[in-house]
Amino acid sequence: MRPPGVGTGPIGADGAVFPAAPSAAPVPILMYHAVTLAPAPAMRELSVTPEAFADQMAVLATRGFTPLTTAALAAAWRDGGPLPPRPVLITFDDGYEGVHRHALPALARHGFPATLFAATGWLRGRHATGGAPDTMLGWDEIRELAAAGLEIGGHSHRHPSLDGVGEERLWQEVARCREIIAEETGAAPESFAYPYGHSSGRVRQVVRALGFRQALAVRNALAERRQGPYALARLTIRRHTGTEEFARLVEGHGIGRAFARDRVLTKGYAMVRRTRQVVRRD
Repeated sequence: MRPPGVGTGPIGADGAVFPAAPSAAPVPILMYHAVTLAPAPAMRELSVTPEAFADQMAVLATRGFTPLTTAALAAAWRDGGPLPPRPVLITFDDGYEGVHRHALPALARHGFPATLFAATGWLRGRHATGGAPDTMLGWDEIRELAAAGLEIGGHSHRHPSLDGVGEERLWQEVARCREIIAEETGAAPESFAYPYGHSSGRVRQVVRALGFRQALAVRNALAERRQGPYALARLTIRRHTGTEEFARLVEGHGIGRAFARDRVLTKGYAMVRRTRQVVRRD
């Protein structure tokens, strides 16, 4: 059963809304993956060097941005509360080891919070299922990140495209992820990020029903309140994202040009995925 919506804001396919309130300025939500000098081949494009990450954090500090956790931004938009000057979100997907080794010192240097979205089956430890594309964090490191002020969010258990799995597996992937994070950290996660950025109304309903209060997609655009709490957009930061381009992106300039190729590929791949889903149903 679909959980009831609240408020009178924009309604997504899952029925979730932010309550009506004066429009808020768009917010850049940055999506990182691995932070490493030597990424695995599969992660090269979706990694950044420790030096580049440190430089990008310095750009945020110099330009007066105020990083928030995902939960803090969503709570402000949900409750109509104030946001600090120039809000920005720093997020990491999957749970790569370099987030603890390299990113955490750079974040601590500026006193920046962030959100890590953990694919629990990919992390080292007793819940591991294998299949991770690079060296991953263990649970001791996850707990240290949480103690240092990082929000720990969910990212499924085995990292499938959730809009392409059956109903039973969809519930298992989201529920198992949430249960493990709660067990290992002592706090149930509030925020979720869709693996590969793929979701649907069905996926968003399940994420919401299992207790997540907000979720992030990709879309390579600025996040806006009107997107609703379960479809907030992010900007992909890659190996080739130079300091000048990074500064333009967080200021909201040249985003369409920077991600033009991604959007063409995303539309094409979405058509392929929809066709596959129809074939499976038939």
